[in-house]
Amino acid sequence: MPTYVLLSKLTPEGRQTLHEHPDRLETVNRELSHMDVKVIAQYALLGPYDFLTIVEATDNETVAHLSIDLGSRGTMEMMTLPAITVAALTDKLHDSQQLGKGPVDRTNTGSLPVEDDPISPPC
Repeated sequence: MPTYVLLSKLTPEGRQTLHEHPDRLETVNRELSHMDVKVIAQYALLGPYDFLTIVEATDNETVAHLSIDLGSRGTMEMMTLPAITVAALTDKLHDSQQLGKGPVDRTNTGSLPVEDDPISPPC
């Protein structure tokens, strides 16, 4: 299944809810499983985001639905990022069907000859 990274920031209401009910995180994670979203890992963060959650979901639409549902509660804001493994990226880079494969043509660099370059001072 595709992997996604969720970076979330709590709103003031979200901070208050979590402070009063620390188990709320586990409750939300269980709710995600009802949407066929599996929490792989979750971390509390210091910095501009409060939590990083790594999930697996069936597709982009499911994760978009998740983001809208959680965001509509008014307790958090979320940035959702699709993630791919380094191995999958490496495999794709080894694929023969891609742009930029083959020898580099250094004969046409796209730069102007010095005499036609409007920025260079005349010699």
